[in-house]
Amino acid sequence: QVQLVESGGGLVQTGGSLRLSCAASGRTFSSTAMGWFRQAPGKEREFVASISRSGSTTHYADSVKGRFTISRDNAKNTVYLQMNSLKPEDTAVYYCASATVSSATVQAMRYNYWGQGTQVTVSS
Repeated sequence: QVQLVESGGGLVQTGGSLRLSCAASGRTFSSTAMGWFRQAPGKEREFVASISRSGSTTHYADSVKGRFTISRDNAKNTVYLQMNSLKPEDTAVYYCASATVSSATVQAMRYNYWGQGTQVTVSS
C-alpha cells in the first residue's frame, strides 16, 4: 500500500511560482515512476508531468513545457513539481500519482495510487 500526500498549493498571481510536493509512504517509492496530473472544474483530468524511478527521464505536457519541472528525491520519498510563469489556465486541483512501471509514462492507466490533490489557483 502506498499513501501519497500533496502540499504546496495555493493562490498566486499570473506569472508567479509555486512548488508542489508529494510525500509518499511505503518502501516501493524508488522503484516506480511518479507523475503529476491536474483537473480543472468541468474538465477531464489531464497529464502534466512524469519522472522515471531514477529521475533520469521526464515527460511534460506541451502546455507546461519550459515552465514546469518535475523532480524527485528518493532518499526523502518525495516528488516535486516546480511551477513557474503560472497562467490562469493552470488553475486546477493537482494530483500526484505512483505508477506501476519504472519508466516515466503519460498514461493515467499506468498509475495505481493517487493523492488527495492540492488546489492551485492562478489569478489574472
